[in-house]
Amino acid sequence: MSNNPHLWMRAESRPSERRAPLVPEDAARLVARGVEITVEESAQRAFPLDDYLAAGCHAAPAGSWTDAPGGAHVLGLKELPDGPAELAHRHIYFGHAYKGQTGASELLARFTAGGGSLLDLEYLTDDTGRRLAAFGYWAGYVGAALAVLHRRGRLRTPLTPTGLDALDALLNEPGQNGSALVIGALGRSGRGACDALAKAGLTPTRWDIAETATLDRAALLDHDILVNTVLMNRPTPPFLTDADLDGLRRLSVVSDVTCDVTSACNVLPVYTELTDWDRPVRRLREGDQPADLIAIDNLPSLLPVEASRAFSAELWPLLANLGGTDPVWARCLDVFKTAVAGTGNGEAAGDRADDDERKGYADAH
Repeated sequence: MSNNPHLWMRAESRPSERRAPLVPEDAARLVARGVEITVEESAQRAFPLDDYLAAGCHAAPAGSWTDAPGGAHVLGLKELPDGPAELAHRHIYFGHAYKGQTGASELLARFTAGGGSLLDLEYLTDDTGRRLAAFGYWAGYVGAALAVLHRRGRLRTPLTPTGLDALDALLNEPGQNGSALVIGALGRSGRGACDALAKAGLTPTRWDIAETATLDRAALLDHDILVNTVLMNRPTPPFLTDADLDGLRRLSVVSDVTCDVTSACNVLPVYTELTDWDRPVRRLREGDQPADLIAIDNLPSLLPVEASRAFSAELWPLLANLGGTDPVWARCLDVFKTAVAGTGNGEAAGDRADDDERKGYADAH
């Protein structure tokens, strides 16, 4: 890696992605430390391009990262577009490619063909396995908030980005609550989910490793809302099955913050497709006891400013060390090399507690 890193922040290809991995004020901090930053134009990003230019960044057309200098690190959040077939740069984003997800092998083949590499933000960890930059808190917050609003019949579709004050105002409105269970309550996502439920006037049941070691399935099904925030990195017995939904139950809303639907590590194998902003809810079971699913894989983008600022605050100090021999980035690169070699599935960074003080499940990003 160059000692003077060049970051190239690409425009997101997903129309509903409003977040930025690096916000203007943190970009200014990096520029002051000698980091060159190019920011692509984007009509959907929550932060204006002019704010990045004022911070000392350069501008580039959307999609021009394919022609970025060879030593540039291409920074993003969600999936790359389908082309080009060969990826020559080092990319920093959430690749979702190490656990056999749909399209994983094709993506890794593009890196192999072009000689590039993936520094997956999900595997950016310290030497204990704790993730160093994550959107988990706001993912959990929004996932739980949507579940409450749907149960109250007040979920407005299609979903649109908002601010925290506006979302909290909706949660503060009186309405039908019932009971809620958060699995993975000790992690970032779990804490966010619990905070949103508390804002709505609920006192959630909180489960983590101790409570799921021997799962009390009857107790799980006796809640109205289930919010799953657990990110697993190896196959494990599921928390909820089709048979559970077919039987007697109270459970009516499932919000899967983790969205590990195409992975063998999925702990909620009761659905096969994600939901989205246009259709955020899918009916899992009809009848007298309907059950609905919310499974949106970019939940924090519904609170793009708050989520981006929190994530950028954790990421920018790491980006400042990108050009050296920081073991954080070396570990991230090693996980990629293991994946493309076919000798592992990314477990080097998983299955450890993503909690500051107490041991709990690694949470969703």
